[in-house]
Amino acid sequence: MMKNEVKKNASYVLLIINVLVVILISSNLRSPIVAVAPVLGDVRDALKLDNFQVSMLTSIPLCMFAACSVLVSRFSNKFGISKLLMYSIIILSFGLFLRITGSLWLLFLGSLFIGLGICIGNVVTPGYVKNNFPKQIGLMTGIFAVSMNLTAALASGFSVKIGEWTGFGWRGSLGIWLVIAALGFLVLILEFILNKRNTDQPKAALSTSDFNMFKSSQAWNISIFMGLQSLFYYCLVAWLPSFLADYNMQGESSGWVFFVIQITMIPVTFFCPIIASKMKDQRLMIFFVCALMFVSTMMFVFLKSQWIYINAVIIGIANGLSFSLSILFFSTRTRSSINAVKISGMAQSVGYLIAAFGPPVFGKLHDWDVTWNSSFYFMSTAVLLMLFFGMKAARNKYVED
Repeated sequence: MMKNEVKKNASYVLLIINVLVVILISSNLRSPIVAVAPVLGDVRDALKLDNFQVSMLTSIPLCMFAACSVLVSRFSNKFGISKLLMYSIIILSFGLFLRITGSLWLLFLGSLFIGLGICIGNVVTPGYVKNNFPKQIGLMTGIFAVSMNLTAALASGFSVKIGEWTGFGWRGSLGIWLVIAALGFLVLILEFILNKRNTDQPKAALSTSDFNMFKSSQAWNISIFMGLQSLFYYCLVAWLPSFLADYNMQGESSGWVFFVIQITMIPVTFFCPIIASKMKDQRLMIFFVCALMFVSTMMFVFLKSQWIYINAVIIGIANGLSFSLSILFFSTRTRSSINAVKISGMAQSVGYLIAAFGPPVFGKLHDWDVTWNSSFYFMSTAVLLMLFFGMKAARNKYVED
């Protein structure tokens, strides 16, 4: 009886550790990139960056997502999900350290390692959720998305203040995320130890699959939808401080606009997966998301910075829904954990390749049209394409069909 009680308690502790893994890994998947925008002016001045180099701080991680996501999914069987998550944290921490050394080339090299570390976490975490929480996919996807967006909100709203509080300026703002990475590593170590002790209660092993995702039309629909919604988000991450400055909003104000966007995303990203996972298909949600995104781009064209915080709420709702649906599709449109990892790898490889073109094109269009209008027309066109592919991805159809 006592032995059964001990096993039961150990299972509860492991469950809590598994939840903490999801929370702390997701907390590292967006904030290291988002934290750059509010202190971009300081980084630009300190290292004498031009506009192209500035846009590359966002595009380099996206290029790493695109280049490595499929490779990561192929290694998931060989190394196991938890080990890959541990490698993700180690690589990310190394990149975070390099980025704050103060050298131009180490800034870019650090961004590359940050992109690789985040890439591994992005690809593997949906498989971790499906493997460890098969009956709570909607809930745990919501927790995953909330943790990601809460830390991103803190990064955007407090990045400048963190630099002041630490006394290290932009280096303090960007280096603080090493603490979150260290916590994630600690929890993964605890999970590893507990799993080793509970050898009589092993987790279900990942299945094997020879299915080729690149031959699935549904996988392509999900991937392109993922890419276009990411393009919308990362164009804002890279350029929101710049175009708001042209609209007469200075300094910390742009950081707080992004803070409102991220805070608005939090309840949306929690409840959306829970609700969407109970729906037969999500086409109505897709239409609503794209309508909001289109309205927000037109508000920038015609209203500039007027009603900016209302626009921020609209963007937050739209991005929260689109991101949650993208992640949810990885689990709900597959029949096994390994295929969830595979579609995650493909969608993020193809998707972030699309997204990586967003910030440079957005910035280049501004060089041609100083009003920023052409840049927002580019985003609105991407939204219309997103509607087309999103409606197909939202159908109740597995990628294996």
